[in-house]
Amino acid sequence: MSRLMGPPDRFLPSEWKHANQEHYRSSEAGRKHSEKLTAECERLIEECNKSNKRMQHDTQKRLERRIQDIKFWRQELVQKFEQMVQEIETLIIYKSRVEKALESCSEPFQVTLQCLAERQKRVAIDLVHDEVEEELLKEKEVVEGVMVLLQRTLEQINEQIRLIRSVKYYLEKDLQDKFQAEHIDDFCSLLTNTSPDLNEGNSSFKYSGAAVTPEEWESLCNLNISKAEKEKNNSLSLRALVDSLLEQTARDMRRQYETTGRAFDLRIEETKTAKEQLENQLNELLAEIANQEKNQDALRLAVAEKEAPLKVAQTRLSTRSQRPNVELCHDPPQIQLLAQIKELTNHVQRLSEALELSESELKALAYNQLRLEEEIQVKTNSLYIDEVICHQLRQHITIQSF
Repeated sequence: MSRLMGPPDRFLPSEWKHANQEHYRSSEAGRKHSEKLTAECERLIEECNKSNKRMQHDTQKRLERRIQDIKFWRQELVQKFEQMVQEIETLIIYKSRVEKALESCSEPFQVTLQCLAERQKRVAIDLVHDEVEEELLKEKEVVEGVMVLLQRTLEQINEQIRLIRSVKYYLEKDLQDKFQAEHIDDFCSLLTNTSPDLNEGNSSFKYSGAAVTPEEWESLCNLNISKAEKEKNNSLSLRALVDSLLEQTARDMRRQYETTGRAFDLRIEETKTAKEQLENQLNELLAEIANQEKNQDALRLAVAEKEAPLKVAQTRLSTRSQRPNVELCHDPPQIQLLAQIKELTNHVQRLSEALELSESELKALAYNQLRLEEEIQVKTNSLYIDEVICHQLRQHITIQSF
């Protein structure tokens, strides 16, 4: 306590010098350390600045390359997308063609069925399974086959349109994603150190496990383009098939229609010939009936003309049989009268028999006349069906190529 309250210690000059030197050395060491630290900080700042500039430059270049990659793939996708849109429109046109072709089969098919039904109205011997009926049945089979084939093709077109629309949907979705990604990368590439509204502090970005590698990204782009190319090729093949099918079916239907028409023409000609022959025969038969009727009249007249001479002869013979006694002689007049009566009776009998034969023949001719008239009516009915009804039904049919 007495030390504290006493006078301060007194130092020697050597101690003072030593203390000053210690302060100098300590201060010099601190200054040099500070200078070294400052130099290191300046070097660090320069290194960081260089590294930052290099990194920003590399990032800028990679962003630009990424934008170019996105633009390239977006252009590829746009091209495929437009091709898909065009292909859908083209397929819709092809669908319309097939629908029109299918619809156009309805009328020929109904006409064929009507012709078959009308020809069932033929009667008697004309209800025959002829070449016309065979060709009509073939025509029915051809049209049915064409309708089934066109319906199946229409289903294929609808399915192809569905597949292309599906591809178009994924292309459009990919295009939207790439457009948004390009917009984002464009924005990022334009950012500078002086840009406003920069994020402050640590970035809020968190890596997502769903992110894909550039290889996977490019593979997915290629996958969508490959699918589009595949469906486009399938569509081209289908359109080529439809073109060939429409042409072939129209050609088949037209050929069968013409074949049936020729069969109708031939059958009509045959029926007309048969009808004409029957009519000629009927005319000859009617002439013969008229001749036979005249013959009957002549026979009746001949029989009537023999009645008076026969009565005269019979009266003479009866009267002469009243001669008395030996006057009842079998003399030449008696013999002549007997011969005359016998001959006249024979003539009347023969004429009567001929008249009966003539009447029987006339009945047979009348029966044949009825048969010929019925057969002519059958042929007339057949001609009306084939030449009028069926011809009118078929003349408006036109097999078109769609």
